[in-house]
Amino acid sequence: MDEDRPIFVQIAERIEDDIIAGALGEETQVPSTTQFAAFYQINPATAAKGVNLLVDQGILYKKRGIGMFVAQDARAVLVEKRKEQFYEQYVIAMVREAAKLGITTDQLTDMIRKGGAAQ
Repeated sequence: MDEDRPIFVQIAERIEDDIIAGALGEETQVPSTTQFAAFYQINPATAAKGVNLLVDQGILYKKRGIGMFVAQDARAVLVEKRKEQFYEQYVIAMVREAAKLGITTDQLTDMIRKGGAAQ
């Protein structure tokens, strides 16, 4: 767990990561808040808060008496959300820094291609 961010946010992100990676498919049941609490050794209310974040976003839904499940199209929604976050956190910052350094768009594009080829 990351000490700098709330645990309930980290729980939600872990579930999101599992959905994006395909470990949790649509209509798949997610672990219970009790299981999360036991695994991370946290209060069940904290685990529930993380799960409820995803319920509020429509990523998870509750089947009464059974548990929480991954909603239809949850992966696609999460991928789009993460792409937007990537753009805001990395691309905008990179373009601003490039402008400060006098790096042209063409030079920046070449740098990105070079970085991609190195992988």
